[in-house]
Amino acid sequence: MTDEPAPDQGPTTPDPRRVLVLAHTGRAASCEVAQACGAALAAQGLVVRLLPEEAADLHPDGPPPAGHEVWAPTEDAEVAAGPGAGCELAVVIGGDGTILRAAELTRASGIPLLGVNLGHVGFLAEAEYDDVGDTIDAVVARRYTIEDRLTLDVRVRHGEHVVAETFAVNEASVEKSERQRMLELVVEVDDRPLSRWGCDGVVMATPTGSTAYNFSAGGPVVWPEVEAMLLVPISAHALFARPLVVAPTSVLAVEVAERPDGTGVLWCDGRRTVDLPPGARVEVRRGSRPLRLVRLQTAPFADRLVAKFRLPVDGWRGVQPAGPRTGG
Repeated sequence: MTDEPAPDQGPTTPDPRRVLVLAHTGRAASCEVAQACGAALAAQGLVVRLLPEEAADLHPDGPPPAGHEVWAPTEDAEVAAGPGAGCELAVVIGGDGTILRAAELTRASGIPLLGVNLGHVGFLAEAEYDDVGDTIDAVVARRYTIEDRLTLDVRVRHGEHVVAETFAVNEASVEKSERQRMLELVVEVDDRPLSRWGCDGVVMATPTGSTAYNFSAGGPVVWPEVEAMLLVPISAHALFARPLVVAPTSVLAVEVAERPDGTGVLWCDGRRTVDLPPGARVEVRRGSRPLRLVRLQTAPFADRLVAKFRLPVDGWRGVQPAGPRTGG
């Protein structure tokens, strides 16, 4: 018996590049931009993946055109991997709420998100809708970088049982469930009690979320490259009730006081909720998976703050460049 060479299979064809496109299809402008993005990416040879319900909204008259595919998992493993599996990145068209939804959908795959802002503020977005052409060119040429942002892992305990586990990109907030009653909370940092507050709630935020609910609650704005967690009480009746900034290695905990009317609710990114009965405990620590954002430019965060909040900077002259002195 002799060894024979394997038959020549010819040159292999590399897998096509795939891009997941997610859009707020409830808005006509978002649909128009999503259709334009999909057509431009497909024209450059990339495969555009769509969710089934969004494909129906974007192409109501029939199946999506050539170069598009509809995500259709057939096995549990494919469902668990999510629609981002096998994709290079996700182009997300909408506001920050749409990007937060995209973070949920792509969390398992870990692909980076490129936000195209059609919302009001759009802190998480990298591009504006009128820059779509340049954005597509950058994706096709791979002319972008990826920035990892700290997230939060959130666990809810009641007694000896873990009753819920979730995550947050912006913040996890413990809030009162009834408007007419205050919530009694005990706050803990790194296994040590810090204070007890009668309050409307507590916000625990990331630097990314420092310009969201944390900002409205009076917390500090933290530059995204700073790794830290923020804790901000909401309308607390207490002598010590100031915003706190703790290390990314810290563990924050909030306990709902054991009293009959002491019910609360946990909100994560304003999207996911867990009811908190008296005695419930919410633990927050650094997330095991970061949020990955596509960056097309290297503009300082200060410029983003000025642009998004329309801050007045008239009259700024800046630091004069150093150089040889002239004259007497």
